[in-house]
Amino acid sequence: MIALIGGTGPEGKGLALRFAAAGEIVMIGSRYKERAVAAAEEVRRRVPYAWVRGALNRRAAREADIIVITVPFEGHARVLASLRNHVAGKMVIDTVVPLAFKKGRIDVVPVEEGSAAEQAQRMLPDARVVAAFLNLSASELAAIDRPLDADVVVCGDNVAARNATMALINRIPGLRGVNGDGLASAHHLEEITALLLTLNRIYKKQTSIRITGI
Repeated sequence: MIALIGGTGPEGKGLALRFAAAGEIVMIGSRYKERAVAAAEEVRRRVPYAWVRGALNRRAAREADIIVITVPFEGHARVLASLRNHVAGKMVIDTVVPLAFKKGRIDVVPVEEGSAAEQAQRMLPDARVVAAFLNLSASELAAIDRPLDADVVVCGDNVAARNATMALINRIPGLRGVNGDGLASAHHLEEITALLLTLNRIYKKQTSIRITGI
C-alpha cells in the first residue's frame, strides 16, 4: 500500500491518480479525514477500478508500506515530526521542493540539511528516505487521459529503497526511474524544479526532463 501524506493537494492527488491507474493500492492522507475521503472518491470517479481510500495522515503512514510526502514545504517539518513513530523501517519518498516566489522569480529556499529530503532523513532516522518526483508537474500528473513523457531522478542513501522507488516509477506509463545516487544530490533536483517552473512561465507550457545517453 502507498500512502500519500498531504495527498489532498495537487501533487498528492496527481500521484494518487497515476498510482491507482497503474494498479497500486493507495491511501490518501490528510490532517482532515473528510478531505481525505473526498479526494479518494474523486480518484475513484476518474479511475473506476482504483483501490483507494482516505484517512488521517498518521493512520495512512501507520498502515502503508510506502509513504510519499506531498505537503508544502512550510508544513514539511511539522508533518515529519507527526509521522516519526509510524515509519520505522519503511520507505519514505519525499517529493517536496522548498520554493519561494518573489517579484516574479522562483528560488530554492536554503535548507540547513541541504535539501528537503535530507531534512526528512534527519527527522526520520529509522526510515529509508529517497527524493523523487520533484520535477513533475502536478497538472500533468492529474491529466490521466494524456500519457506522461519524463524521467524521474531518484536520490537516496539506501540502495534497496532507491531501486524499489525506480521500479515503482517504471510501473507508471511514460515515466522512467533514473538513479541519481545519494541524498546529497537531492538539492540539484530542487534547483531543476525552479528552472522548470521558470521555463513554464516563459513558454506557457508544462515542462519535464529527459536524461539522454543512458
